[in-house]
Amino acid sequence: MIIFTKHALDKFEVLERHGVKINKEQVIATIEAPDLIDNSRLPLLIAQSDLDETHVLRVVFKKEDDIIKVITFYPGRKSQYEKRG
Repeated sequence: MIIFTKHALDKFEVLERHGVKINKEQVIATIEAPDLIDNSRLPLLIAQSDLDETHVLRVVFKKEDDIIKVITFYPGRKSQYEKRG
């Protein structure tokens, strides 16, 4: 089961105000089939997948038993994150 914190739910609107449209399906797909997982901030995990040619979507989440809790998510430039993982 995947749940979203209030902060994560609010983030959809914040990003849209800045012209970035990301939906729940994209966030869930990134968690379920990431291009990479950054575990440098354990116990938080960061799943990453491509958004477009120059950007990635990074999803910060935490696993608690059978529940995945999405803390936040954000777009980033591939050039900044391509070597992580």
